[in-house]
Amino acid sequence: MARLAGVSQSAVSRVISGNAATARIPEETRQRIFEAVRELGYVANPAARAMRKQRNNLLGVHTFERVFPRVHDDFYFEFLLGIEERAEETGYDLVLFTSTGAGTDGERKIYSHGTNRLNLADGSILFGVATDRGELARLWYEGYPFVHIGRRDVPGAEIPQIIPDYRSASGQIVERLVRHGHRRLGYVREWLQMEPYDDRRLGYAEAVERHGMTDTSPGFHGAIGIDEAWLDEVARGAVTAIVVESVGLAVSLREQLAARGRKIPDDVSVAVLEAAPADPSGQWDSLVIPRVEIGRLAVDRLQAMLDDPDLRTGSLLVPCPLIPGTTIVDASE
Repeated sequence: MARLAGVSQSAVSRVISGNAATARIPEETRQRIFEAVRELGYVANPAARAMRKQRNNLLGVHTFERVFPRVHDDFYFEFLLGIEERAEETGYDLVLFTSTGAGTDGERKIYSHGTNRLNLADGSILFGVATDRGELARLWYEGYPFVHIGRRDVPGAEIPQIIPDYRSASGQIVERLVRHGHRRLGYVREWLQMEPYDDRRLGYAEAVERHGMTDTSPGFHGAIGIDEAWLDEVARGAVTAIVVESVGLAVSLREQLAARGRKIPDDVSVAVLEAAPADPSGQWDSLVIPRVEIGRLAVDRLQAMLDDPDLRTGSLLVPCPLIPGTTIVDASE
């Protein structure tokens, strides 16, 4: 394998064992090794290879950190509910992988000592915040059937994904604000730097440009959180509407505006770019993440891949409908 990839045996060992990131092996070298893995049909566990030759009607569910829900309104609960419902309807059992290669930091690994323990199942559904892109690439190059919930960019691998369409939803929220007469907007962003938030930001920026508007807020230009000096300008009427990436930031924004004698939506309209439950102050104008549907679609996509391995690339975008709330009103100007 090392000869085929044109690299040292030690480099192959580090990549196959999942240590490529710490060893700082370049992405180009990793891809050559994975190509050799695929060409040679290498599987670290011979028993797993034998198992791959037949179906056992088991679907795996793997999360990259501890996300098993403890309360009914947990973010991941409805994904798991949709997965369970659809698996049961189609005659599959589920295997929940909870400790595969777990480290002391709580992040879970698929490969343990070079072995892919997901091979116990015909294929697996993967999700979580701390996604290991190196492991996703290796799974894909080895040909293991899997679907990832949520967009993740994996260089050199077109992994199959079920993606909430945050980009379109963000644009639709701007469209709603425009219909209410808002032309001066602001943006408040979270600290997270990952693809779902990139999609929100891109969709918002595209809609702002499409309507010939400008946004001079710190958040639109990359600043994290709520800038105090900018909020003073908002209180003086600098913007008529603000788009916020999370409920937590929206609540903080409401409190800080109230401290300046301003109220949502009377003085400033606000929309939230995530699912926002109603609270005593009303319902945020926000979006719906159809998590049960996404879980069900992930099962359908995985089963289709098991029937036809040529379907192991490509993504499915799932619309995120908007929730009409009480925090957007007509612009006063």
